[in-house]
Amino acid sequence: MRRTDPEDQGQGPVRDTPARGHGPVRYGPPLPDDGLPVLPALSAALAAAAGRGGEEPVGGGPALLDAARGYWERRGLPAAPGPAAAGPGAPALLLALTAALGGDVLVPRPCAAWWAPYARLLGRPVFHVPTPAESGGVPDPYALLETVRRVRDEGGDPRLLVLSLADDPTATVAPPELLHATVEAATGEGLHLVSDETWRDTLHAPHATVLLSPAEMVPDRVTVVTDLAGALLPAGWPAAVARFPADASGTALHARVLDVLTALGARLAGPVAAAAAHALDEPGPVTDRREAVVRLHAGLAAALHTAVVDAGGLARPPQAGRHLYADLEPLRAALGAQGVGDAQELEDFLTARLGMPAPGGHRFGDDLQALRVRLATGPLLGGTDAERLECLTSPAPLELPHLQRALMSLRSVLDDLRDDAQRWEPPR
Repeated sequence: MRRTDPEDQGQGPVRDTPARGHGPVRYGPPLPDDGLPVLPALSAALAAAAGRGGEEPVGGGPALLDAARGYWERRGLPAAPGPAAAGPGAPALLLALTAALGGDVLVPRPCAAWWAPYARLLGRPVFHVPTPAESGGVPDPYALLETVRRVRDEGGDPRLLVLSLADDPTATVAPPELLHATVEAATGEGLHLVSDETWRDTLHAPHATVLLSPAEMVPDRVTVVTDLAGALLPAGWPAAVARFPADASGTALHARVLDVLTALGARLAGPVAAAAAHALDEPGPVTDRREAVVRLHAGLAAALHTAVVDAGGLARPPQAGRHLYADLEPLRAALGAQGVGDAQELEDFLTARLGMPAPGGHRFGDDLQALRVRLATGPLLGGTDAERLECLTSPAPLELPHLQRALMSLRSVLDDLRDDAQRWEPPR
């Protein structure tokens, strides 16, 4: 029997564009950057290790891994000293995990743009599972069970489910009851879970949002991966850490992952490892900067949400991260008049009009025909380091002239589409 290809499930092929010259694997939108200059304390930690000439061990050295364990313990994960590993960014760790676990991969729809390409590079099928209406990042448990059954009926071998609690691209946080049901369904089917917790420290309302890791529920079936570009390090200093189950299966998986990282030569640079360990220890300057950055981007994301909804678009209220996932389907008629009929054309249109990257939903495994797009907050902060730092230190950043101009420009583009859509409405 012919096995279902993931693109048969409504995603459709990702079209290339001549100007970009990239395909679905070679092009993927990066994590939304915070748009700010590097914290001086991190620069100092990096500079202090700049004279280190030796190689960092594959999987990270003791200082970095001890710092990572302390980081996880402060977040309520079991404190047992299970195996851990570090790599030059979360993609390297997910690639190694996918290679080590084998089998087919399941991911939510939509999902982080970097998840699926690494499985496809290994020749592994990737199957997208719908998420419920209220949040992204975690698949609907019943849809997950149906997908697993169908894949097995067609001769597949699903072994790995990747999910995220605080999600890219949707900027939502899955409620604990949904996560519990999905984790129970996944473990009941014998799947191993990779929990991408890159954005867990960017909750916009941390005291009002409950974030629970699946590693707290089934510690023997979950590997946690955290890319430090989410809240701790600049995106240009790639570093990520992974926490494995603290049992024999976790130890064996950790060993296989180190084999893959060794074959890839996927080591952290020594100075970056030193900066990562410093950040994971969470001294005062690091946590103060992180909290200020979260407040700033939460306000910007709320302003983006208001602009999209006021223009007639749809978007879940953002709860984490530095982005918003917008659905402009209600503006289809107006966009169609501009030659926009799918997510790739929407990406091209908004990137040109807004003067900032606006990746379409198809980059995240969503339906190519759906008019969805991820909008990031970082590009709104200004064109100079001085302007960006002013946003961070101002008691009312949304009132700064350069930030107001950026938001007004974005609103103008969306409001023009709303006005055009109203003109296209048939008379009542």
